[in-house]
Amino acid sequence: MFTGLIEEVGKLQRIESRGEALLLTVAARKVLEDVKLGDSIAVNGVCLTVVSYNGNSFSADVMPETYRHTNLKHLKPGEPVNLERAMLAGGRFGGHIVQGHVDGTAVIVSRTHEANAVVFRLRPEQSHLLRLVVPQGSITLDGISLTVIDADRTSGTLAVSIIPHTLAETALVNKQPGASVNVENDILGKYIDHLLHDRHGGRPAAPAASSSGLTEAKLREFGF
Repeated sequence: MFTGLIEEVGKLQRIESRGEALLLTVAARKVLEDVKLGDSIAVNGVCLTVVSYNGNSFSADVMPETYRHTNLKHLKPGEPVNLERAMLAGGRFGGHIVQGHVDGTAVIVSRTHEANAVVFRLRPEQSHLLRLVVPQGSITLDGISLTVIDADRTSGTLAVSIIPHTLAETALVNKQPGASVNVENDILGKYIDHLLHDRHGGRPAAPAASSSGLTEAKLREFGF
């Protein structure tokens, strides 16, 4: 589990490709301070397992499922990547619950300045992603915990506003329109959506006959 607060920006040293399987080697410093084999490190928001390391880099396997659903396949040696170690149980929880399980990707449509902030508008590449986006809710982009400021179903886009510190301390500072980012929707929305839908051939589940149990009407009653 992660928080979406990036600890450092590493650099991709090497990428070995075997079809849809990859071996990434990433130069880093801070995330290596207490690293052990088998540890989890989020790379651009993707939870990966450390399979080897030395004093200035670590390597991690990327399996075909991860290859197909993330932007890791587009990385090139020398590119910066966002890095975060798995959270400690006794640490501060400054972001939101991030699993490192990427749901899809989005393309940056525009990047504009608004006073001291930079607003990124993005178009999800998978249609189901936008359904789970809630204005003022949480979303993870390339491993960064961010707040959604707009979700426009008509244009099929969403927007986030980023403060200068977050921009400067993450690889997002280099991202321009046309670039791809990994998207992880908020875990609460995903579980509610799963409970309410796709039980009957993709159709929403019918309301329960009794007042007990989780139904769409009950969720609406309590403001969800």
